[in-house]
Amino acid sequence: MDTKLHFLAADTEAAQDALGGLINHYGQASIDECDIIVPLGGDGFLLECLHAHYNKGKAFYGVNKGSEGFLLNQSISERLSERIPKSHAITLHALNMTVTTTGGAVHEAFAFNEVALFRQTRQAANLQITVDGKIRIEKLIADGVLVSTPAGSTAYNLSAHGPIIPLNADLLALTPISPHRPRRWTGALLQESAVVEIDVLDPNKRPMGATGDFTEIRDVAKVTIRQKNDIKAKLLFDPDHALEERIMREQFMA
Repeated sequence: MDTKLHFLAADTEAAQDALGGLINHYGQASIDECDIIVPLGGDGFLLECLHAHYNKGKAFYGVNKGSEGFLLNQSISERLSERIPKSHAITLHALNMTVTTTGGAVHEAFAFNEVALFRQTRQAANLQITVDGKIRIEKLIADGVLVSTPAGSTAYNLSAHGPIIPLNADLLALTPISPHRPRRWTGALLQESAVVEIDVLDPNKRPMGATGDFTEIRDVAKVTIRQKNDIKAKLLFDPDHALEERIMREQFMA
């Protein structure tokens, strides 16, 4: 195989064992000279690799050496030279979150899965939700709320009873986390171009945190979320393990 590979491995026994064998067999191109980055681990480790290296313009072919591995290919390292040339690409676009804290500091982060707000104390969150400049919910009383990409819709969003979104749907999921009022509100599907603003009502009494994938910011006063089209990553998948098919299959699972 002429394709130059760079392997990255999670700090687990399975991933580290695979790393040595793969480097011995395929070699190890530098991160700048490689054609494809091959993360070995679970979904969380893949997200770390995407955050660290998306701007290098490389494709990622993840191999599952973790638990879930929804965004990864099956552990077939001995057949890597056969699989990679047959793989097909999916482009993931990230969400950008701009967070203003109660102290007035402004932070930015991005997420390929979701941006989530969650309560920091025993008291429920009180949140105002605005979409494209129009207030949609004056006061959401809940544990929190999240905005998910299609790729992330089967992760935290699904656990919060949000909808699964096909990859080509050009939609985002806005999903409450354990809502109390409005009692029957289950969330909304938004165009990917939507700008979502979430204001924390009474943030000193009811403090909130915000996360973008694994970036966490505390004492939040306001979060603005929008899709960031210039932050993207290309993932490669085996034809018999296509991400689109797995997302479709998830919608029919009991």
